[in-house]
Amino acid sequence: MEINNICIYCASSNKVAEVYGDTAYELGALLAKERITVITGAGSIGLMRKVEDGALDNGGRAIGVIPQFMVEQNWHHTGLTELHITGSMHERKQKMADLSDAVIALPGGCGTIEELSEIITWKQLGLYLNPIVILNINGYYDHFIAQLEKAVEERFMGEIHSKIWSVATTPAEALEAIRNTPRWSSEVRKYAAL
Repeated sequence: MEINNICIYCASSNKVAEVYGDTAYELGALLAKERITVITGAGSIGLMRKVEDGALDNGGRAIGVIPQFMVEQNWHHTGLTELHITGSMHERKQKMADLSDAVIALPGGCGTIEELSEIITWKQLGLYLNPIVILNINGYYDHFIAQLEKAVEERFMGEIHSKIWSVATTPAEALEAIRNTPRWSSEVRKYAAL
């Protein structure tokens, strides 16, 4: 399948280790060079800003999606290629998914983990059919991945659901995983209760 737009979930914190910001910028730059637009939550700080600037600084496109209340707080990046303003967080997540051909999750806090968990759930239910990659920088997601594997092992999720996500440790690996992941079939809905 053709990949034109990748949704990036990531932190809005500026207080994290430098490796996370460097990798976020590298991801944005790589996607720009590959002529892939980044879709973000439009944040003006943290890893979100790094991904956006990585793309923009390298001639790429960055589309942000952000709720009105965050714009009122001036939390948005003002130099994006496009800015979509939504009425709620729920609309924001739906819009980001609708615009994307794939998802990459960089490290982040509760908001990022919630977004990642939700998109995995949507794929399990056949509501989102595109590749999902967990970019596990510095082992950040080791425990989260172990929890997903535990859910499969304990049969809270079916074995087929372990194919919903891929794991990568570098931006290049993440893009390769996306390109090598076939589109999910909505037929998986029949396995949702497994």
